[in-house]
Amino acid sequence: MRIAVPAETQGAETRVAVTPETVRKFAGLGAEIVVETGAGLASGISDADYQAAGATIAATASEALAGAAIVLKVRRPAESEIAGLPSGALVVGIMDPYGNEAAVEALSKAGVAAFAMEFMPRITRAQVMDVLSSQANLAGYRAVIDGAAEYGRALPMMMTAAGTVPAARIFIMGVGVAGLQAIATARRMGAIVTATDVRPATKEQVESLGAKFLAVEDDEFKQAQTAGGYAKEMSKEYQAKQAELTASHIAKQDIVVTTALIPGRPAPKLISAAMVESMKAGSVIVDLAVERGGNCELAKPGEIFVTPNGVRIVGHLNVPGRLPATASQLYAKNLFAFVETLIDKTSKTLAVNWDDELVKATALTRDGAVIHPNFAAKTAPAPVESAPAPAPAEAAPVVEGSTTNG
Repeated sequence: MRIAVPAETQGAETRVAVTPETVRKFAGLGAEIVVETGAGLASGISDADYQAAGATIAATASEALAGAAIVLKVRRPAESEIAGLPSGALVVGIMDPYGNEAAVEALSKAGVAAFAMEFMPRITRAQVMDVLSSQANLAGYRAVIDGAAEYGRALPMMMTAAGTVPAARIFIMGVGVAGLQAIATARRMGAIVTATDVRPATKEQVESLGAKFLAVEDDEFKQAQTAGGYAKEMSKEYQAKQAELTASHIAKQDIVVTTALIPGRPAPKLISAAMVESMKAGSVIVDLAVERGGNCELAKPGEIFVTPNGVRIVGHLNVPGRLPATASQLYAKNLFAFVETLIDKTSKTLAVNWDDELVKATALTRDGAVIHPNFAAKTAPAPVESAPAPAPAEAAPVVEGSTTNG
């Protein structure tokens, strides 16, 4: 059973799908791991590290993929890579299928069984496989670090002989994994933190971390969570009320971090141009939803945009990839935990149970067809509530920063 790990080719991806630790674990299941040369360098893993763990190094992607039963990726294979995938192989990674239906169709025509790790159901046995949680956690941490770097001032209150430095005010919009980690990080750094979310269950979580909760708590707010724990899209009326409440609040903030996403839809606009204009010169907005259109009206993907009034809007792409070593460590463990369920430990061969709820939830293609119910025989994706929203296993699920943005 050969497992191939080609180098990532899409975007400036710094993560890798296996680490020496998971190479050893796969070897224990009877697998032969072949890694394309240089695949782990951006994550601080050398070819020698992989070889010491028992992997074989291939000079090219073609060499790595030859005869592979399983292909492990961070991002969905690019169009140029699909032709080289072995027919019948399992391809496992973050597939980002919404808005990319043509790419999903191409994978089906290649004859591979593609699995979208971001569609992993949020159930107890799948917690260790939850790539959205592991990556969003890092995105929330990094968002505060990036915000602090751009802010250019100290975050905690400092009482010195030369005078008192006031604590920075940080506002977190969207309280899932990324949001909760952003709150915790900002609090550890000494900032005064407030947070908002449309789901009522998050209020207690925010307050438990020492932050203040801000939201319009009307009847719609009380029903703003699906049975699966995901955020619902709010009415225009509610959005207007929430915008009015937050507008005056944002004007007083030093750093704002936004994380809100609705599965399968563009990111909701939370910060208007007028709100940005109300902020002080030198204040910072970090938009973790920028790859899906952004929560801030003025955010630009891949840029740090400085507005005429001096507000810095940070639109970094692939935020978890800004911590590549840690992100790869966690992602590789997520992948191993899932792939392990597809292998018969006695015969040490592939044994996919297509009736397993994990397989049903994540399988996009099989036997030349698109089989996922949200994409099969459809021209447009339908909203889902059982999959792509980065939420913590230890807290109520939320919809926030993607893993390709994060």
